[in-house]
Amino acid sequence: MRLGVVLRNMGPASTRETIAAAARLADATPPIADVWVTDHLAIPPDDSEGSDGRYLAPLATLAFLAATTTRVGLGTSVLVLPYRPPLLVAKWVATVQELSGGRLMLGVGIGWMAAEFRALGVDYGWMAAEFRALGVDYRRRGALSEEALNLLDRCFATDVVEVNGQPFLFRPRPSRPPLFVGGQPPFAFRRALAHRGGWMPMGLAPDALAPCVAELRAAAAGRGLPSPEVAVLTSLPLEDLGRTRTLLVRYAEAGATRVIHGARYADAGAFRSMVERLARAGEALPS
Repeated sequence: MRLGVVLRNMGPASTRETIAAAARLADATPPIADVWVTDHLAIPPDDSEGSDGRYLAPLATLAFLAATTTRVGLGTSVLVLPYRPPLLVAKWVATVQELSGGRLMLGVGIGWMAAEFRALGVDYGWMAAEFRALGVDYRRRGALSEEALNLLDRCFATDVVEVNGQPFLFRPRPSRPPLFVGGQPPFAFRRALAHRGGWMPMGLAPDALAPCVAELRAAAAGRGLPSPEVAVLTSLPLEDLGRTRTLLVRYAEAGATRVIHGARYADAGAFRSMVERLARAGEALPS
């Protein structure tokens, strides 16, 4: 099982200097395998999640971090697919994968923040705010996500792709990054298996994770597919290393292939302390 950590591409810790320093610290700290950033475009004043509305675009941030790191994987947890035109997503994904030397890991989701949907231009109640801000129909976020995933499949399979009746060359075409689908079963499982990806649950305890992993593996086997990866996004109790080590072992036993720790930190010094404790806790994992 691999360990990852969320970099704060939001709030006061998302300055150029802090996020670069944090990424370099993770890059230099085995067993940290990867760093992850999150995705919001339109944060309402009453729901800023501690960010004060400051958010760096995730794929642009990872392109920047590709130039400041050499080893760690670079992931989105998660990229909200309905927020952007599918072809734009595909081009960004291919660009970051190319510039990072194949280190991108693509966690994707259908979105949830109400205010962000409002900013996209469609009003469907409190659940649609962020989508309204972007002018996207919140009720179609699942279908829009499928459109994006289908286009990604095509773009990474052939140099010539057709969209809206127009064929075009899709280059560069690097190796397709690993895909992780966020969300709950059964829909997340269906998307993950349909697009040969893994699953990225948020906040599930090991006891709750185990039966879900068993269900996902059984569904994959029924389709003749290998067992998908499972990357759990959670917040570990790093103030208690013994408890954290036990929790990591339990996650591994439950079927997680990655655990991604997310927590707030004020600056690069606080991030260093967090990463060092995470690395020490990771010593309990089998090599």
